[in-house]
Amino acid sequence: MTTLTLISKPDCHLCDVAREIVDAVVADLPEGSGDVEVVERSILDDATLYEQWWEKIPVVLIDDRLHAHWRLSAERLRTALTEAPDRNTPTEESA
Repeated sequence: MTTLTLISKPDCHLCDVAREIVDAVVADLPEGSGDVEVVERSILDDATLYEQWWEKIPVVLIDDRLHAHWRLSAERLRTALTEAPDRNTPTEESA
């Protein structure tokens, strides 16, 4: 399973746009591209997140790796999510 984390804050126009893009892209993923769990976190609820990301929100992480900040491209996000390795399929190392 792939985890997509949206780091945002209330009353943030760019965050609202990023949320819409995330929702649309995840809803339109082709079958077989794997499950995507979307988690949203606010910088106002976590001092560490605030310190790290306050200048760059919205921030999108895919499996805890930075994918985008400020502006989110639907096409780039779709590509990243469809090319993400399937976490449920054993790799050669784990088989």
